[in-house]
Amino acid sequence: MDRGVLQPAACESPWLTDDVRQYRDTVRDFVAAELVPHQARWRAQHGPELEAWKKAGSAGLLLVDVPEEWGGGGGTFAHEAVVLDELARNCVYFGTQVHTTVAHYVLAYGSDEQKRRWLPRMARGELLGAIAMTEPHAGSDLQAIKTTARREGDEYVINGSKTFITNGAHAGLVIVAAKTNTKVIGMRGTSLIALETAGLPGYRVGRPLEKLGMQAQATVELFFDSVRVPAANLLGGVEGRGFAQMMEQLPYERLQIAVGALAMTEEAVKITAEYVKQRHAFGKPLLDLQNTRFKLAECKTRAQIGRVFLDNCIERLLAGRLDETSAAMAKYWLTETQCSVVDECLQLHGGYGYMTEYPIARMWADARVQRIYAGSNEIMKELIAWSL
Repeated sequence: MDRGVLQPAACESPWLTDDVRQYRDTVRDFVAAELVPHQARWRAQHGPELEAWKKAGSAGLLLVDVPEEWGGGGGTFAHEAVVLDELARNCVYFGTQVHTTVAHYVLAYGSDEQKRRWLPRMARGELLGAIAMTEPHAGSDLQAIKTTARREGDEYVINGSKTFITNGAHAGLVIVAAKTNTKVIGMRGTSLIALETAGLPGYRVGRPLEKLGMQAQATVELFFDSVRVPAANLLGGVEGRGFAQMMEQLPYERLQIAVGALAMTEEAVKITAEYVKQRHAFGKPLLDLQNTRFKLAECKTRAQIGRVFLDNCIERLLAGRLDETSAAMAKYWLTETQCSVVDECLQLHGGYGYMTEYPIARMWADARVQRIYAGSNEIMKELIAWSL
């Protein structure tokens, strides 16, 4: 039997131009040299040193699809996709996805002065971004947030708390979803306000949260006790548009998640195919067992189907035609596939798959949250159902 059939398909994504391929080589080399060797320490201390962000900025990994006039790399989502892809394949998570998402909120709704002040520093890794939506009693239901921002003259006074905030431990710029009109029920009273956290009275960062996976990505609670920020920090300049702004930006974030989900899926199939060729049971390689071959055949097929769909979504985003329903489908289906395939691959590793020294164990733990954040997959199904 030709066991080469179990290797991941060598198909080339249509959005990979020569420029993007060259950039991928740069990213791959940087991840291997500067990020992978430090993962054990970062997992133990719940996040990287701030110096790692500056190195990533100097290497051109941050804000790669933000225009050069605002300090970004001047690339497209294709460049962002290869960053996400390489990080996910190596189980490297230190908050770059959220950092980029924050930059896109500033790019879309910030004033020119705010873009000049924040984006170049974010691109250099000097100013870390976080977005504070989730609260202890408001997760996927963003309409239920209780954090308030009361207007007093030329300032907003913010009170409340947020939880599960990626990058929150060291974030210098936090976009907060808050109620600017508590008399309005639902989405209409919500606004997005940017906070520069350095020396900000009343702003407090909680302890690092203990998570199942993504240990090297700092996740904390944030507390706001009569925090005063300039009224000019209201994104978009008009109160009550926060929910609409989040809905406009979430498809981008969901496609980011889909890219990482598929990259890990493909990598799980690859490393498991290599493992079962080397591991012996009952006097022969695991690959010689029909169950092993069939399971990997199923996993590889699902990964290939996911690749075709994701490439189509990326092409549509690059052309400005990706709709919210397709983004929800990509996030839902590819993260479900990721968790299922990684679980099957862990099973094929046997007891070694449960040991965290093996990448498949870390993949299993890291993958699970993908079905929850940026809108749970149940919410994705609701969004898809609205299009019926």
